[in-house]
Amino acid sequence: MHLQALMAPTIPALAVGLSACAPTCGDGEQCGASDPAPEYLGVETRLLDGDLVNFRVSMQDALSTNDIDKYAECAAAQYALIRGFGFARHVRTTMEQDGRVWRGDAVYTISASLPRGLKTIDAEVTVSNCEDNQIPTV
Repeated sequence: MHLQALMAPTIPALAVGLSACAPTCGDGEQCGASDPAPEYLGVETRLLDGDLVNFRVSMQDALSTNDIDKYAECAAAQYALIRGFGFARHVRTTMEQDGRVWRGDAVYTISASLPRGLKTIDAEVTVSNCEDNQIPTV
């Protein structure tokens, strides 16, 4: 009998057997193939002038710049509540990345009433959303 004739039925069975060794996580997706979970590294808060507050946030393995924005927003919302205010307005955010660590430098105004502008946040609603999404606050 030829060697090819003996191996032909064995190769597909071997391939199926080897593919079964790779762990899967539902829908045939391989476990461990995803990105690491984001890690929140902390918030520095500085009162700049009256109602103007600076938040410096750091994260490792952020999935996008949106993660940094949300982290700073959560910090600003909680800070507003701590100070007895109900609202905040985003002024600006700058970001930088150093390897796997992202840093954001955000400035918000805080106020008792809804401020003018497009990027306003209701502090109570935002803090609740942050808790639901497991994003730490101040």
